[in-house]
Amino acid sequence: MDIKERVKSYEEAMLKDLAELVSYNSVQGEAKPNAPFGEVPAACLDKALEIAEGYGFRTKNVDHYAGYAEIGEGESVIGVLAHLDVVPAGEGWNTDPFVLTRDQDRVYGRGTSDDKGAVVASMIAMKVLKDMEIPLNKRIRLILGTNEENGSKCLAHYVEKEGHIDMGFTPDGTFPGVHGEKGALGLDFESTQTAIKDIRGGVASNVVCNHCTLTISQDAVAETALRSALEKHPITFEVKRDQDDLIVDVYGTAAHASTPKLGINAIGELMAALAEAGMQDDFVEFYNRRIGISCDGAGCGCKTADEYGPLTFSNGLVQMDHGVIRGTIDIRFPVTMKSQPIIELIEKTMATETKGKITVRSHTEPLFFPIDSPLVSRLLEAYQEVTGDYQSKPITMGGGTYAKGIRNCIAFGCEFEGEDCHIHDANEFVRIDCLLQQAEIYVHALMKLLEA
Repeated sequence: MDIKERVKSYEEAMLKDLAELVSYNSVQGEAKPNAPFGEVPAACLDKALEIAEGYGFRTKNVDHYAGYAEIGEGESVIGVLAHLDVVPAGEGWNTDPFVLTRDQDRVYGRGTSDDKGAVVASMIAMKVLKDMEIPLNKRIRLILGTNEENGSKCLAHYVEKEGHIDMGFTPDGTFPGVHGEKGALGLDFESTQTAIKDIRGGVASNVVCNHCTLTISQDAVAETALRSALEKHPITFEVKRDQDDLIVDVYGTAAHASTPKLGINAIGELMAALAEAGMQDDFVEFYNRRIGISCDGAGCGCKTADEYGPLTFSNGLVQMDHGVIRGTIDIRFPVTMKSQPIIELIEKTMATETKGKITVRSHTEPLFFPIDSPLVSRLLEAYQEVTGDYQSKPITMGGGTYAKGIRNCIAFGCEFEGEDCHIHDANEFVRIDCLLQQAEIYVHALMKLLEA
């Protein structure tokens, strides 16, 4: 029996295990004793470890932050890092998001692709290796986290308690691998110099704002001029009068902050339209000069790029409290660069600004492995052997994965190029043949890493 046949023999078991895990609405909840991210993520981890024990793996629960299932012996650890927490289901589902529902060659449910499907595919890959009685001169450890969607504190705790890995991957990206993840800067902006009475917009700092509401006096800008300016922008809008004020709602298009050009920022389009309508206001001028709608950081003096792609710049949130407008900026900078030079460019540019300020709140360095590095090349070979696809190449991306939180790791699968499984959206799914192929690829990948 070859590897493909061995994996296929576990199809029903995989779907049963996936149904078990999908049944847990493992969104982060209130921290409780022995449940740092809520009772449901903790219970889902317990269930996953129970499933792993059923396959004959050694398991350990690391304080309900994370856990692991392990086979093999030796000092070296090959890590496979997956997560059991999910984002909220939201609206728009055609099925119950927490009941695995099969429709022909697809199964639907929250987490089927991100990342519970990858958990069961990885387990089956380890079980197939065990069945084949391949000499395991290293430990293969499936590490299961419960907080990846909200900061990966689970992985930080795991590393503190258990240490790093010698080599491995996280099945939480795309095939044939992600050999670079951009660095990230979290910025805050602030201004008190404005005639704006109120402004609120955005849902998260790492999402392009798709709705912004502004309250402003009719004396500050002419309604007809504002309507005319807004009509020239790629948004929908509504302008209402409320006594002496105008209340303006602008609707753009949401996108992840790592790909801001895929969205339309409601805040940026509104600020540009206010200026075009003739509004003279220090905050509006500050916003358009330093933030704007270009998505490249030019206003802050940090426009830059390397051979793998440019810096991206996205305003996610804005709000006004007690006369102060505050907001957030998400920067993803090139994989071959470091944060400090970017920060220095921003600080130098902002040193002369008088109408607002921008400060750096957080920074994360990039992850980068050359394509010909041993880790990337071995995983690529495994993908090629199973799929016969020698054209696709590992990519770099603006998003971040567990790979940034542990040494010697890249994202490898679980989505295939060109496949949109509606991750973080309604009707998330995985194709059953893709789930099986993931497991087959992971068997070959683990064999390659055992040889390293």
